[in-house]
Amino acid sequence: MIIRQATLADHPRLLALWQRSVRATHHFLQDADIEALLPQLRDCYLPAVELWVAVDAEDSPLGFIGLNANHVEMLFVEPDLRGKGIGRALLDHARSTRSQLSVDVNEQNPEAVGFYRHYGFAQTGRSPLDGEGRPFPLLHLALN
Repeated sequence: MIIRQATLADHPRLLALWQRSVRATHHFLQDADIEALLPQLRDCYLPAVELWVAVDAEDSPLGFIGLNANHVEMLFVEPDLRGKGIGRALLDHARSTRSQLSVDVNEQNPEAVGFYRHYGFAQTGRSPLDGEGRPFPLLHLALN
């Protein structure tokens, strides 16, 4: 596995990976929610973050992380590759250049909450709504 900075040419494959990952892990979202988020991710979120991608020997994306300063804005892994160290490697990469990290994670995604807690993140707060004002509570976590 290689971790490299993503390019604009990676975006279509990362969007497809995101869709597969969200459908496998975000069971609280409806198809309409996912379809509404896709253009926002494509047009706003991906271009706005420092984006790193884990790739295999054929340069196929295995997972990616988006950072805004010390905040993890997004971390997604191919569903059938979860539990193989890709998410940890992406966090390790981010941590190697930052003294601290924070992340907001959907409370209704217990696997993600468990992943971040296992990594060492601690809860610092909770919001009853997500960043778009929808009823998807967020847990605010930090790693020092």
